[in-house]
Amino acid sequence: MARNRRNWCVVAGAATAAFFIGSNVAWAHHEIAAKFDSSKSVDLKGIVTYVDWRNPHAHVFVNVKTGNEVLNWAIELESPTILEMDGWTSSTLRPGDAITVKGPRARDGSRQVWGGDQVRFTETGLQVFPAKLHPSRAAAASRPAPRGPDGHPALSGLTPAAEGYWTDPSKTSMVEDGVDVKSDEWGLLADLTDAGKVAPMQPWALGVYRHRQERQLRDDPMYLKCKPPGGPRQYESRLGIQFVEDRPHQRIFVLMGSGNHNYRIIYMGQDRKTGLVTGDDDNPLYFGRSSGKWDGDTLVVDTIGFNEDFWFTNGGLPHTSQLHLVERFTRPDFDTLRYQVLVDDPGAYTRNWTASWTMNWKSGSVPFYFCQNNRP
Repeated sequence: MARNRRNWCVVAGAATAAFFIGSNVAWAHHEIAAKFDSSKSVDLKGIVTYVDWRNPHAHVFVNVKTGNEVLNWAIELESPTILEMDGWTSSTLRPGDAITVKGPRARDGSRQVWGGDQVRFTETGLQVFPAKLHPSRAAAASRPAPRGPDGHPALSGLTPAAEGYWTDPSKTSMVEDGVDVKSDEWGLLADLTDAGKVAPMQPWALGVYRHRQERQLRDDPMYLKCKPPGGPRQYESRLGIQFVEDRPHQRIFVLMGSGNHNYRIIYMGQDRKTGLVTGDDDNPLYFGRSSGKWDGDTLVVDTIGFNEDFWFTNGGLPHTSQLHLVERFTRPDFDTLRYQVLVDDPGAYTRNWTASWTMNWKSGSVPFYFCQNNRP
């Protein structure tokens, strides 16, 4: 591997810096409702003083005149990685630009606003945020999936020029197949009374899940401590995943755009009972130990040996160290990856259950994202 895969690889002045360090703007990529109160929307008009273009979220600082005072506000946006995918650059907004902002204010009363509702140039009214966060895909002619030298569908590009990754998941939170409940992109339920429908949870697990939901997911260890997105969560992020097939050594690397550029390894042709569940410095059990084999045109991956220090899905479904996952990856055509996971965790669930969704192929390398790029 060419790169180290472990982490692979001005008016504001001092006043703005002090405000930035003393506030909570450096949260990792998070459920917006955990930090901002949608019932307290504010309208601001001011002059851009500084643009902080770093993960986990970009921030635009704006001087706003309030009576005889000029106060500096932080406008929080999506991560630069996602903004760049949507056509933004670090110079889309510059110091001196006059903008208007409408969005929910921070729950703690600090001068922070989520800019996801509306950011416009004052003079022209041109909307600069939100951009087309989920661009519609033009219907493309179906192309057959490429196949590797072993005859199986290739989950990656067969040459460097054909490199690509999987993104735009059709679902971003896990719900048992056949169940219809509404949630936002981070897994926060639209109706908390639906909690018991999401998966066949044991009473204690349902209580934990409801508690996490009631707190708007603010206790998520990936948000607070940048814990890796273990389990199916790595396939729920728009930042995507990339397969690197190391056929000579019978293993597949799964590189992640989310988290801190983490990766997992799938060992091919090895039984999961042959000692693969022992943790080490490279795999402290956030991703368990995985063995894979082909079943026709489907890659079947069996994983055990997880720790309990992370949330294995968006939305906070609980799991225990007994978690056992059987994942199925199928590439029916060039542009589609079908993902299905069977969850077997007798410590948290009353029976086994499955969830599934699809992802789309995108040319290039998985985005370069670090969870705590701008933590003070």
